[in-house]
Amino acid sequence: MEQSAHPYGPPVRTRDSERTGTAEEFDLMSTTTRRNASAMKMVGALLALYRQAAGHTQRSLGEQFVIGEQQIASIEQGRRPLKPDLAEQLDELLCTKGALSVALSRMPEVDLIPLWAEEYLDREREAIAISWYEASAVPGLLQTEEYARAVFQSRVPVYDEDHIEQMVTARMERQEILHRKMPPTTSFIIWEAALRDQLGGKAVRAEQLRKLLDWSGVPGVALQVLPLGRTSHAGLDGPFILLETPEHQRLAYMETQRGSQLIADPGEVGILTQKYAMLRTQALNTEDSRAILDLLLGEQ
Repeated sequence: MEQSAHPYGPPVRTRDSERTGTAEEFDLMSTTTRRNASAMKMVGALLALYRQAAGHTQRSLGEQFVIGEQQIASIEQGRRPLKPDLAEQLDELLCTKGALSVALSRMPEVDLIPLWAEEYLDREREAIAISWYEASAVPGLLQTEEYARAVFQSRVPVYDEDHIEQMVTARMERQEILHRKMPPTTSFIIWEAALRDQLGGKAVRAEQLRKLLDWSGVPGVALQVLPLGRTSHAGLDGPFILLETPEHQRLAYMETQRGSQLIADPGEVGILTQKYAMLRTQALNTEDSRAILDLLLGEQ
């Protein structure tokens, strides 16, 4: 597995470490994190025990990895998952003979959430900037409840109704990051084809278009439509998301039909950043995008 080291904690998996799962599964995992609380607290308590035995404070241990006192405190309290790479580094520093890594790998399977999924969700929740290009559907952070339900009902093989409702609830909760007192700066580019689709039916589409119109007028949110009929298109390889962390590290996230990738390699993130910049020039500006949303809504 190729990994890219960065100065703000453990490495983030790069494009060569694809894992099965999409944003649909991430949404559900974001609510099931609570199920993992007991095991996370156990691992956190072990870390606190070994840290104290080694004579470290939370601050001094955080400084060893340039991740900060608050992150160590969150891990010890079971509020933030300990990632495998950091566990290995802590085992080495604290001379625990692999105890933290073993404890992490033996977390109860019934409660265990894939750590690669938690990594993405952590980064999305804390992001100070999000840039999202979407071609086949409205971005999840902007979806209405009924539109999200139609997305999940379209899945093949089909989900059962209880599972669909759990995921819809999770997606709505995930949107809370846009309602924070200091929300991330966000940019969304949506291909017009996704807006013309009748996913869920006319009423669902109309409600979704109205929600997009509302968001298009919110300060700090840039919503652009990439119109049909362009002679060039920088996003033909598919949707992707760019994130900027509070430490100003830039990450990228991509999905395929059967997997997903969280990318930290600066070169690869740089390529996607160039693609996004080109897409912004090919898309309509925010005012014209609002006008086309009005037009599409009027065609209902």
